[in-house]
Amino acid sequence: MVFLPDTRLYFLRHGLAGQFGEPQYKDDSLRPLTAQGKEKMHREAKGIQALGLSFDAILSSPYLRAKQTAEIVAQAFKIKHKEIYLTNNLLPPASAKKLLKELHSRFPRSKNILLVGHEPHLTGLISSLLKSETPLNIELKKGALCCIRLDQTSKGIYASLIWLLSPQQLNALDPDF
Repeated sequence: MVFLPDTRLYFLRHGLAGQFGEPQYKDDSLRPLTAQGKEKMHREAKGIQALGLSFDAILSSPYLRAKQTAEIVAQAFKIKHKEIYLTNNLLPPASAKKLLKELHSRFPRSKNILLVGHEPHLTGLISSLLKSETPLNIELKKGALCCIRLDQTSKGIYASLIWLLSPQQLNALDPDF
């Protein structure tokens, strides 16, 4: 598996969603973003834009709240919804290794990839990429964004944590906020 030099993976936790266990959400995969969650995610997407980022690919968990989050970001970046790729590798128990294999096979020329998913799975993926044997103590709040850089070495793939921004920090970057 070979990635382009300085490949960046952006891990975005889905926005504020309906409460787990509420009777109207018997199927957790169908739990949507709340109206407030959509509103906040639109502001956070503007903050992501203000960072000057671009995405070659957007992958999302197939769960509704993650898909809605990915769609809001895609809309802000004028990317068509049909260009969002849904993958079970952003759901537990999928491993970082399986995710990397999928990224390599489906998006071999992509350098900036947005991955939208859930906690604690995203922290587990990040920890695994950073070679931690136990999950790192990362607080990835709903709507938070984390950037990991992948580099190829003679011993394999090497990952570095570049930054982690909270939803509040992303909101502060929104020029209209």
